[in-house]
Parts: sequence; C-alpha cells; structure tokens
Amino acid sequence: MKTITINVSEPVYAEFREASKAMGRPTSELIREAMEYYRKERLRPRRSLSDFRPRSAGKVLKYLDGRDDLLEEMSGSEQ
Repeated sequence: MKTITINVSEPVYAEFREASKAMGRPTSELIREAMEYYRKERLRPRRSLSDFRPRSAGKVLKYLDGRDDLLEEMSGSEQ
C-alpha cells in the first residue's frame, strides 16, 4: 500500500472521523473506501450496453422466425 498525504477541509475530515467512530473503523479505512468507490464510479465506470453504438456484423446468414431457439443454437446443443 502506498502512503500519501492529502489536504481536506476540517468539516470533511470531521465527518469522516465521526463516521469512523460510529462504525468502529479507522478513519483511514473509510477514506480508502471512498477513494476506491470514486475510482470505480468516476475513473473506470462500467458502460451499459445501451452506451455502445450499433455496428454491422456483415450480411445476414440466416433469417430467424418465432420458432427458432437461439439458446440451443448458441450453446451448440441443437436437436
């Protein structure tokens, strides 16, 4: 683990200290947890499928109708 020095406002630090006492956990642990949450949510957010633009996969090989079972076809267990 890397040791760092950060400057935070007194009210922010006081809030973390109070929360750490109430939870029985070290203040540094809560701050590390907050940093990890920020990293996951802001620095490396997960993208939803709706965020991706459609791409062409080429020509249609076979048109499907309501009777086709895609699960069987994808799993290779066609009957």
